[in-house]
Amino acid sequence: MSLYYRWKNFEEDEDRPEKPRRFGVTEMRGPNHTLLTQNVLQDIFESMGQFVDGLKFSGGSHSLMPKSFLKQVIDMAHQHNVYVSTGDWAEHLIRKGPSAFKDYVEECKQMGFDTIELNVTSLEVPEDTLLRYVRLIKGGGLKAKPQFAVKFNKSDIPIGSDRAFGAYVPPPPRSTELVEDVDLLIRRAERCLEAGADMIMIDADDLCKHADSVRADVIAKVIGHLGLEKTMFDASNARASEWFVRQYGPKVNLFVDHSQVMDLECLRGCNLGKNHNSVLGSSYFLF
Repeated sequence: MSLYYRWKNFEEDEDRPEKPRRFGVTEMRGPNHTLLTQNVLQDIFESMGQFVDGLKFSGGSHSLMPKSFLKQVIDMAHQHNVYVSTGDWAEHLIRKGPSAFKDYVEECKQMGFDTIELNVTSLEVPEDTLLRYVRLIKGGGLKAKPQFAVKFNKSDIPIGSDRAFGAYVPPPPRSTELVEDVDLLIRRAERCLEAGADMIMIDADDLCKHADSVRADVIAKVIGHLGLEKTMFDASNARASEWFVRQYGPKVNLFVDHSQVMDLECLRGCNLGKNHNSVLGSSYFLF
């Protein structure tokens, strides 16, 4: 008896539409901790390209590659309708002055990048300066994606009446160097969106990595204010990815390692995928 496989059809399936998508986006980590050759990336795009929306060069890895190689990778991604994003790197240009950032935006555009990510924590610039960077990116014809983390340095927290409502300092044994202010994060992210930012990346590592720092209330508050479509979570491990999909459905935007792409797609489609039920049922992801 013949066996017939029902291949995924985005037109029939209800989880999310075909690319380019505004929600249910899967952004894949490019070369960073491991070296991905063009052949490996080509294999990923040819076998799973319909499930990969974006490719990000994490950790400023694109700055270490020959421009000719980088251009070939970017062109390959575009051939498969995959956008390409920078990672943490813009903060290293601040020391060279304002003109250096404008030159960086122009160079990214010439290389073929679609999105520039701004690590707000690493930038350590005033809010008005951050918004100016967002506008410079948009003015250069690229998409802007500020990245936020829940924790801030104490010096970043406004004082007096300007302090965001609901801010709090976590009790010991947490570090006294950092504070958590979700409302301040949301306010800054909203202002970035008003300035033209296309997506807000949330570093979920501190929210999902350890049992004592998993904060479903924080994630819900961020999504409630910014919207599911405008928020992307950096899911550093497969268990975090599974929690996000089970909690918010297939339309949640996630940044994952290339090794997690297929498993994530299976989770979005509510079939196959690795069985993390034993993990999800433990105290690791209890709220």
